[in-house]
Amino acid sequence: MDEKERRREQRFWYMYEWADHGFVTVTAGVLSAPYLISVAETAACGTPGTTSNPCHVNLDILGIPVSPGSLIFYVITLSTLVSAFLLPVVGAIADRTKRKRDLLLGFAWLGAAATMCLFLTTGGHWLIGSVCILVANIGLGSSLVVYNGILIDVSLPEERDRVSARAWACGYLGGGLLLVVALVVVQGHASFGLSTSAAVRVSMFLSGLWWAGWSIVPWFGLRDREIPDVVRVDGGLLRSSFGQLRDTLRHVRGYPMTALFLLAYLFYNDGIQTVISAASAYGNKELGLGENVLIEAILLVQFVAFLGAIFLGRLAVRFSAWRTILGSLVAWTVVIALGYFLPVGQVIPFLVLALLIGTVIGGSQALSRSLFSQLIPPGRAAEYFALYQACERGTSWLGTLVFGLVHQVTGSYRDAILALVFFFIVGGLLLARVDIPRAIREAHAGHSA
Repeated sequence: MDEKERRREQRFWYMYEWADHGFVTVTAGVLSAPYLISVAETAACGTPGTTSNPCHVNLDILGIPVSPGSLIFYVITLSTLVSAFLLPVVGAIADRTKRKRDLLLGFAWLGAAATMCLFLTTGGHWLIGSVCILVANIGLGSSLVVYNGILIDVSLPEERDRVSARAWACGYLGGGLLLVVALVVVQGHASFGLSTSAAVRVSMFLSGLWWAGWSIVPWFGLRDREIPDVVRVDGGLLRSSFGQLRDTLRHVRGYPMTALFLLAYLFYNDGIQTVISAASAYGNKELGLGENVLIEAILLVQFVAFLGAIFLGRLAVRFSAWRTILGSLVAWTVVIALGYFLPVGQVIPFLVLALLIGTVIGGSQALSRSLFSQLIPPGRAAEYFALYQACERGTSWLGTLVFGLVHQVTGSYRDAILALVFFFIVGGLLLARVDIPRAIREAHAGHSA
């Protein structure tokens, strides 16, 4: 493929970030957590809790007491546990088919349909909302397995930091634009004849519609490719995919630096994803800030992250992606520590914290993806990205589980948010031990040292 054609496909590849950030930003990042918590509190206490009058009655789910304030984080955790079994198989299938575009679009539409069905979550019907979030997260994770694998098809190794960073920047720009629409709908709900609750549900519906509609663009612009050499396993597509998965889990231990990177990423990305999932709940339930402020804060994150992703991408060219990610993890640790001390009801400190988050969030995620793409043995791109995706946005499980448990035990979101420092420290220490040149040599040699 010549450079002109490669760059054309890269531009179409960027557009899936533009599409899926409709869900990632508006629904997963801002509205779903506080809304589902309010729905669960209505089911448990008859009315949503407030900062001054919180709901302390647990839901009874299959005989297990569950705090309404922790429900959304357990749902995200469950989606990841399901994904732990599903996504590697999706990756193995993607490695064995020419129809990656169709897989990408199909999983995107599955997640988008579930997102639009959140409109039906009213009153105390927390189960409908929980199922929708569960399916939407699985659809997102599955689509990203395929999408991330295509990065290797449309870029050369030396381009991937730049290409990945630009895609993330594109996603934050698209998500930010849709968030402006959501802000207008929520703030002006009365002029549209809507209650605040209805305005939130309409905004979540629009994020699903955005996701579904814009996903058609990369489907048209990308092209199918011949299946590369992969490890052959007897049987049909599904059987051979499970066989390849078993082989991958057995042989990933033969690439110790790649495995160590995945372990480091599991920790620090779980921290990042939990911050994304919990920020709106923290601002609403712990700090007493309204939906308007939350949308404004996340909107600030989107546009700052657009610039931050490009800036960190340039730092990576100068200092290496590995060093730049390590620096961003130090910044994340400081941000989380500052978040613990935010005063109740004060908007400006919350917006300043959002500004700091926006500076590091896009670049740390984009550079992690591009760095990992260089540590994958030939012929296993989508399959290895499936393992990567099990730790990715919207499917983190350890961080959300810890966050939910700490809140359930202490009743405090402050204690829960502070617990996340552990993930950034451990992830950074593990990443510091990854020998990137050795990992690249081992992956491209096709055997361990």
